[in-house]
Amino acid sequence: MTTSLPPTVDPDRIRDVLDGRWAHIRRDARENLGDADFLPVYGESMAEARERVTRAAAKLAASGRVGFGFPEEYGGEADSGASVTSIEMLAFADLSLMVKAGVQWGLFGGALELLGTRRHHERYLRDVMSFDLPGCFAMTETGHGSDVQQLRTTCTYDPATQCFDLHTPHQAARKDYIGNAAKDGRMAVVFAQLVTQGQNHGVHAWLVPIRDEQGNPLPGVTIEDDGPKAGLLGVDNGRLTFDHVSVPRDMLLDRYGQVAEDGSYTSGIENETRRFFTMLGTLVRGRVSVGGSASSATKLALDIAVNYGQVRRQFAAPGEDREIVINDYLVHQRKLLPALARTYALHFAQGELVETMHDVQTAVHVHGQEIDEAAQRELESRAAGLKVAQTAHATATIQMCREACGGAGYLQENRLPHLKADTDVFTTFEGDNTVLLQLVAKGLLTGYRDTFGSLEGWGKVGFIADMVRETVLERTAARGLIARLVDAVPGRDDEVPLLDRGWQLKMFEFREKHTLEGAMRRLRKNSTTEGMAPFDMFNDVQDHVLAAARAHIERIVLEAFVAGVDRAPDPDTKALLDTVCDLYALSTLEADRAWFMEHGQLTPARGKTLTGTVNSLLRELRPHICTLVEAFAIPDAWKAAAILREEPDRQETMAARDAELREQTPEGTATDLDVPPGQ
Repeated sequence: MTTSLPPTVDPDRIRDVLDGRWAHIRRDARENLGDADFLPVYGESMAEARERVTRAAAKLAASGRVGFGFPEEYGGEADSGASVTSIEMLAFADLSLMVKAGVQWGLFGGALELLGTRRHHERYLRDVMSFDLPGCFAMTETGHGSDVQQLRTTCTYDPATQCFDLHTPHQAARKDYIGNAAKDGRMAVVFAQLVTQGQNHGVHAWLVPIRDEQGNPLPGVTIEDDGPKAGLLGVDNGRLTFDHVSVPRDMLLDRYGQVAEDGSYTSGIENETRRFFTMLGTLVRGRVSVGGSASSATKLALDIAVNYGQVRRQFAAPGEDREIVINDYLVHQRKLLPALARTYALHFAQGELVETMHDVQTAVHVHGQEIDEAAQRELESRAAGLKVAQTAHATATIQMCREACGGAGYLQENRLPHLKADTDVFTTFEGDNTVLLQLVAKGLLTGYRDTFGSLEGWGKVGFIADMVRETVLERTAARGLIARLVDAVPGRDDEVPLLDRGWQLKMFEFREKHTLEGAMRRLRKNSTTEGMAPFDMFNDVQDHVLAAARAHIERIVLEAFVAGVDRAPDPDTKALLDTVCDLYALSTLEADRAWFMEHGQLTPARGKTLTGTVNSLLRELRPHICTLVEAFAIPDAWKAAAILREEPDRQETMAARDAELREQTPEGTATDLDVPPGQ
């Protein structure tokens, strides 16, 4: 709930709140990741970018900063939270390097560690960590991206040779878009259908050499280059095809499924679908890293746009000689500040997610505890939902920042075109966003996803309102705080101040529950419709189901932000973060104002008041806009934007303008002028 803001807030204090549990990893990255190869080079060719990023990956390995997530006995630190945080920080520098590192040490190395057993670790992990063994993660097929369970590549065991026969049956089954495949990869973790004794046991993973020491494809392996892409020039994406490649039995990553010499198959998880999702669940770190990296790119874009808007002037007010700083225009604030508020909200949600992931994975992989399936499902759902939210926000916000910088934003030297091109694929890799929203929705609707991938039974579940209440009210880590705030909301909703935090939380919660209950009612109705196929039962309400998932994600993001504000150690920091949280909550409600009016939660008059309140928050936050991006603590060298170096007196200009704003009253300032900003 907003209180009057102090005239200044120390950005370092905000940074300390943002840096969180792995602050030491963030600090180390800021101080030491300054090599020129770690930063983008404007105008370089694809070949040059690939060479530079490969050099940078080798330097990163030599620095010792790639082993955070690996076991201590092989030179790692067994700290998966530190691993994700380091990737997030790398994303500020060069997104190609971030992706290259994510493939090598997150996907390839992570699959080797988490799906393999000790013999695989002892033989390969050190070489993976040192980058002496560059590798690929070969899951996606040309014809099967999101539907991993239906991959067409086969790996058939032959007891006579003690080997598997790995085969690509047709071109749609080739492995595609595989990072590290086109140039550097010498080995791949290949996902395929395991067939033995005439029976298919579902998707498993194998370690498969694809190149010899001279870099030539091995017999039976065809390697193609995916060629130029929209962005990520430094990542060598390629295609892999296997023509009856012989893979020794011990190259099966067999933590969750084993094949004996005679071909008999055993697994500690009998159900094939459950086994499949247990295997994929261990690899959730990659999805968490992608969401966090998208947020890093968003912060960088906002930093550039906000600071440019602080010195760029356009149009003079009537009777004035000097043109107006474009950050003073309300329409410009409408672009930047709500996006900045959402970025803060997502940052706190990401921090909560990383802590949860770290604790769940440490319990299993470090302390040897049994997998808590409920905790694992919740982690996967949260990771899917936040990856959707963060990557969609990155795509929209980076484009907005490009436009906010006008023609300057279109020049490569100002970084924004790189950020725009490099993050564009984030909405469809590590899980297509639409498919991930369905995963979140299925988790909400059923409370479990053991049958994910099949629509059978969706319309036949006996949904009841109690399940909805139990599912939706399953709180984030701040459940006690949130419950107290909601319970304390006084009187009628249309009489409660819009800045009452409990009311804001209650509105987000109402939307989620109502949308979910509506989807369930429609599914139940479809299940009683004679002759309606199971696919049609779900397809008919797919839009409704995805709306419920989005509402759920926005609710957990708000709760994480509220918890983050509560942790702020000093009153000034807390007051500023509290106001930013108000802006996130109310701008989100404003964006969906029609829905709340349709469902009786906002009157037309209160809807107008909502917009007026958002505008008031923008005026209140305007003097602090640079402080809010400065708190991201992005080193100047990482920004690599020429427009931030063009005016030598930029800092002086910013300081003088902020002081001027603080002396003015909210009424009658430049923010009220209706002169449109030009570029």
